[in-house]
Amino acid sequence: MKLTYQISDVVPYINWLYFYHAWGLSGKPEKEKLQLRNEAETVLQEMEGKHHTFALFEILEANSDGDDLLIGNIRIPMLRQQRAQDNGVCLCLTDFVRPLSSGIKDRVGAFATTVDASMEHEHKGDHYQQMMVQTLADRLAEATAEKMHEEVRKKYWGYAPDEHLTKEQLHAEVFQGIRPAVGYPSLPDTSVNFILSDLIGMKQIGISLTETGMMRPHASVSGLMLAHPKARYFELGTIGEDQLRDYAMRRGLPVELMRKYIK
Repeated sequence: MKLTYQISDVVPYINWLYFYHAWGLSGKPEKEKLQLRNEAETVLQEMEGKHHTFALFEILEANSDGDDLLIGNIRIPMLRQQRAQDNGVCLCLTDFVRPLSSGIKDRVGAFATTVDASMEHEHKGDHYQQMMVQTLADRLAEATAEKMHEEVRKKYWGYAPDEHLTKEQLHAEVFQGIRPAVGYPSLPDTSVNFILSDLIGMKQIGISLTETGMMRPHASVSGLMLAHPKARYFELGTIGEDQLRDYAMRRGLPVELMRKYIK
């Protein structure tokens, strides 16, 4: 499903902490942050009606098979933590999907969000304004993912129809399920974007991929949606040589190519 949002639709979902961090204002006086935010909100108002953001997602039947995620006839290998948690468990995203051996189908979501590509080309020659628009574009893509995920939980997938969370609670990720993004700690392999693009058709919202699976526009987010009540975010840690070789074998790709993809 493809969704188009007005800028004003997603602005309430912006996590301003990351915006301040991009500008090096973490820990700086609140007065400096407020001044920058006021400038940013003026730019956002100017974007209204001129630019939009876009979301694309599918809810798909799936199962896990060990450390692989099975979606139809597509097998997506995943990576497992190298160091055990306090409870002695090394997590993998497939742990939160019903195993194939159960004989019961589960579901997962695949998604991508982005902004108008033209946004990245505005204010050429004005370094400050260009950086302002680019950092806001990044926040708008993330905010679009936040809003889309809320709508998926409450309406489209509908596993949490009675959810009522504040924006602060959304940013604190107290909702049921997780939204691991490609390139982030639990899903670091950017080549997974090639698989996701085949599944949902990222071109529909103007996203193209580089040879390493990075998305264009840069202000784009992609990943999976898992609904398991105990699903949580985690970091894989440094990928050991043994797991890298096993992962490359399961992906059917050369080890050296996998080193290029995993950041």
